[in-house]
Amino acid sequence: MNAYIREVLEGLKARAPWEAEFIQATEEVLESIAPLIEKDPKYKAQRILERIIEPERVIIFRVPWMDDKGEYHVNRGYRIQFNSAIGPYKGGIRFHPKVSLSTLKFLGFEQTFKNALTSLPMGGGKGGADFDPNGRSDNEIMRFCQSFMDELFRHIGADTDVPAGDIGVGGREVGYMFGQYKRLRNEFTGTYTGKGLTFGGSLVRPEATGFGAIYFLEEMYKLKGQSIAGKTISISGFGNVAWGACIKASELGAKVVTISGPDGYIYDPDGVSTAEKHKYMTEMLGIDRNKVENYVKKYPNAKFFPGKRPWEQKVDIAMPCAIQNEMSGEDAQTLVKNNVECVVEVSNMGCTPEAWKLFLDKKIPFAPGKAANAGGVATSGLEMSQNSTRLSWSAEEVDKKLHGIMINIHKACVETAKEFGVEGNYVIGANIAGFKKVADAMIAQGLV
Repeated sequence: MNAYIREVLEGLKARAPWEAEFIQATEEVLESIAPLIEKDPKYKAQRILERIIEPERVIIFRVPWMDDKGEYHVNRGYRIQFNSAIGPYKGGIRFHPKVSLSTLKFLGFEQTFKNALTSLPMGGGKGGADFDPNGRSDNEIMRFCQSFMDELFRHIGADTDVPAGDIGVGGREVGYMFGQYKRLRNEFTGTYTGKGLTFGGSLVRPEATGFGAIYFLEEMYKLKGQSIAGKTISISGFGNVAWGACIKASELGAKVVTISGPDGYIYDPDGVSTAEKHKYMTEMLGIDRNKVENYVKKYPNAKFFPGKRPWEQKVDIAMPCAIQNEMSGEDAQTLVKNNVECVVEVSNMGCTPEAWKLFLDKKIPFAPGKAANAGGVATSGLEMSQNSTRLSWSAEEVDKKLHGIMINIHKACVETAKEFGVEGNYVIGANIAGFKKVADAMIAQGLV
């Protein structure tokens, strides 16, 4: 390992050894950009690594709220404003009982480079709360979102920090938070993305992360002179990301055969490939976002595997779409044994280091999340543009722009990897391309 990179990582681990997810994310990025650090001494001279791994601002606050029985609750809220070198902070809000400072720092760090890859002027940020919306009434969720915004509104704005949704935060939650922000600030601006279509939201935004991942996958196969038509795909999760991926994969002739939830996964030999099945995926979230088993009650030809993950199925392509570290080294070994052709990480840091390093060792094309899942934030950037100009684009216009952005991200990854002598390595290509844009902007703006 490069001596400067080792020094920075050792310092980070000494300061906060308990921040496992954040350390994992920084190790992946810093180790993979070694060729750039060794080629250009300005990054060490400017101490860019120390600066880029430190968030510009971390905001932690309490969120008191009342349930429908009149009982009081207190949760912890966060906003990590990680890096604003190339634009206002941009990144989602996550409501999940396991949300922690480490989780959100890793997500904000990843978001910084992901946003840079889109070529849109957006910095990196992330936020959320250790609140579980599952099983809560609409009124309870509204009260929580309003209380959350009672503090967050002081720190965000269309030219400062533009949050969006994430796990546990969909259109309903964004609507409640945006409404409270508008009330407190007495202004209507594009401060949130993922809004409803009636108040500034963009068409295609709910599907965008999944659409973008399939577009990236398509480019990976085009590079080999092939197509994804006729390929089988295993997908995890059944929320917006998995839903969008199922829709676009079906449009392009591939067949998704698995989706999953916290309770296990389903295998559908017929494919999750019809408009009716795609619609039912959205209905399942309303029934119980923790149970994918309901799918087999509707479609009995599918089979449910309780407590298991879908990576044991023999498929051409694997796409983790749920949460961080959902694919282990053991899962990766099973996929390799089953001759998987390609792995696309759609969730943020969805693969453990043991998993993605095995794919690279075996020369199996592997796309990291910061490149493959950038379609969501790219379309959020398009929503920001529409809000700024007071315009609304058609679904076709947005989808076309999204497709173009994903093609360009793929091209940047491929060309950068080739430039640094590691042709075909999407991890190094994505990390160097994203890092260089942010780091060069930081240098140009001085020691701030």
